[in-house]
Amino acid sequence: METTTTTIISLALTFLTLCIGHSVGLHRGVIHRTYQVGPIVRGVLSYLFVLSGLGGPISWARLHAIRDFWQNQPDCPRYFAYDHSIVRDFGWNLHLRFEPVDNRTDSRLPTDVLRDPWLRFLEWTWPLHTVLLAIAIFLVLGPGGVAVCVCARTAAGILGHWAVGYAAHAWGERRFVVPGAKESGTNVWILGVLSFGEGFHNNHHAFPSSARMGMRLGELDLGWVVIWILEKLTLVRAVAAWHRTRPVPDAPNETLSADPA
Repeated sequence: METTTTTIISLALTFLTLCIGHSVGLHRGVIHRTYQVGPIVRGVLSYLFVLSGLGGPISWARLHAIRDFWQNQPDCPRYFAYDHSIVRDFGWNLHLRFEPVDNRTDSRLPTDVLRDPWLRFLEWTWPLHTVLLAIAIFLVLGPGGVAVCVCARTAAGILGHWAVGYAAHAWGERRFVVPGAKESGTNVWILGVLSFGEGFHNNHHAFPSSARMGMRLGELDLGWVVIWILEKLTLVRAVAAWHRTRPVPDAPNETLSADPA
């Protein structure tokens, strides 16, 4: 019974931190601004991201801006172009980091991200919040709970984020081609479902301003489901989604004009 409880709590934390915190809160909310939200809800979503244990929100937003900048250039470095093996990518993306020569890519971020007081606080203190979560779980579930709900969950989140990121650029269907971009991403159905919509990455490259990443019936996008519920609860507003302005493409390899990244 205790093992079952620990597993359920770990899965619930995974959904709260990776789906609601990372995909909905940071990626679609803070970075791409696919919806409007008040400071309290935005702060809660950002805090859930921090509890994922992946790092600080500003560091992730800046890395995303750097990657987006180069992937939309014809001379994109191999680090972001995904024309290398998964073994090399494992070494590059999990053990090294790309250092830009200047801060030009910061201009791709919404103007308030780098000076938002709450995001700056979370950027400075994110390890502390992970430790506090571990202490709370230890008091309730003991060391086994910490091993499963914090250590194993965080490790799985880091490896899963990397694996989905590689697969959703190197394998799968490329329905859209972004004009002038070196990298347009791919759609991998099973990873799209498991990653709360993030694995439908070609859709996202083509429509980065859309809150919905799954396009076709069967492309289950749980991140979009969360945003839809938040919209119905009036916690978010002005939700931008591609399907509200254009039909779903029917052909299996249809190429359409994409939104600018």
